[in-house]
Amino acid sequence: MLEAIEASGLESIEITMNTPAAADLIRKAVKISGARLMIGAGTVLSLDDLKSAWDSGASFMVTPVFIKEVAEYCVKNTIPFFPGALTPLEIYNAWNEGATMVKVFPAKIFGPDYFKEIRGPFRDIKLLACAGVTPENLRDYFSNGASAVSFGASVFRPDWIENMEYNKITLAIKRYVEILPLCKKE
Repeated sequence: MLEAIEASGLESIEITMNTPAAADLIRKAVKISGARLMIGAGTVLSLDDLKSAWDSGASFMVTPVFIKEVAEYCVKNTIPFFPGALTPLEIYNAWNEGATMVKVFPAKIFGPDYFKEIRGPFRDIKLLACAGVTPENLRDYFSNGASAVSFGASVFRPDWIENMEYNKITLAIKRYVEILPLCKKE
């Protein structure tokens, strides 16, 4: 799987803490990929999750919502973190608590136009679009104010993983990676 991800040109991945044996997977992924991939922890829901992920070698933390004790620990220890938020108030508060970037989740609920509206009053807040980002709407997210995007289930499909069809994962990720330089020029 890591070889498939590296072959795609993707530079970072997160392993969610609600995955069985997540800490072990993070540890193995860090060891196997070395410096070729940045490995983070997703679905960090507690300080225990954070410490387990950090001790396993995760280099960044992602949460589905803002969790104060996780934020405080990350800020104090200069760990990049990406808390989830959706409303303007949640986005504003997460940024002011020291988020590296605020994960707008689930982004697909309001779509790319929502980012343009959020950017209006919050020009300096870095926004990460999460959930519902596709190669077809990637450019729209960036042109409307997203600083970064994430994707998951559309690429890491259970049937491809179960059947070890890693080449399909590589090709699916490449669709995103190849569009990205075009997005940054706009």
